[in-house]
Amino acid sequence: MSTTTLFFHSNIRLLRERRKFSQEDISEVLNLSRNKLQALESGKTKNPSAQDLIKFSEYFKVSVDTLLKVDLTKLGEFKLKELQSGNDVYMTGSQIRVLAITVDKENRENTEYVPIKAKAGYQAGYNDPQYLAALPRFSLPNLPERGTFRMFPTVGDSMLPIPEGSDVIAEYVQDWKNLKPETPCIVILKGNQDFVFKMVTVQNDSQLLLKSLNSLYQPFEVNSEDVLEIWKYYKHQTDTLPENETDLQQIKNLLVAVHSEVKKK
Repeated sequence: MSTTTLFFHSNIRLLRERRKFSQEDISEVLNLSRNKLQALESGKTKNPSAQDLIKFSEYFKVSVDTLLKVDLTKLGEFKLKELQSGNDVYMTGSQIRVLAITVDKENRENTEYVPIKAKAGYQAGYNDPQYLAALPRFSLPNLPERGTFRMFPTVGDSMLPIPEGSDVIAEYVQDWKNLKPETPCIVILKGNQDFVFKMVTVQNDSQLLLKSLNSLYQPFEVNSEDVLEIWKYYKHQTDTLPENETDLQQIKNLLVAVHSEVKKK
């Protein structure tokens, strides 16, 4: 059985330094001796007490789970600022994890590409910075500076007219409740399930409705506990040229236009 890597010592040092506090400052605020703080920050204390974990968690507004298991040095500047403002998703009771990312030499977030052959491994390694670092990564022009983006390939024709085999660039959704009904998203599912590209409607805290653009496919529901991540559609790229409209499509478009005009009168 592999040993879980803990990041408590490096995380509390990072959080202290980002606030430009000295060890003396934090020792006084948390009522710790400087020697004890030095031992905690250096990793010499292998098993911090529950009381110490809670002290640091409450002071920095970062959950114990995040302090222990998330390597904050791998998070980009935007995510760190969110944590420092008290938006740790564990602290606020959300099921959604703090997202692991990779950054370039300028500390700018990369856009990782998850090819089809990596889909199975993504479910196990989605929050593992080492796994993400092994994925192809690149920079795309004209992406918003705020937000985290990733690229996923589409499979099947359930989202036609977006062609099968398109690559979808999507933005990470931290709070699912902010999604508008029928928002196009990549949804990462647990276990033997796949990740899917669907129109997402959050029905309540426990269920999501997933709908295809192609009417041949029936909508279906998933439990929120079976969802690992949600990425909101931003744009897509494809090497497939759009087909010319058939006579049937032209007739359909004409009927829709006539129906719209009749409703206005």
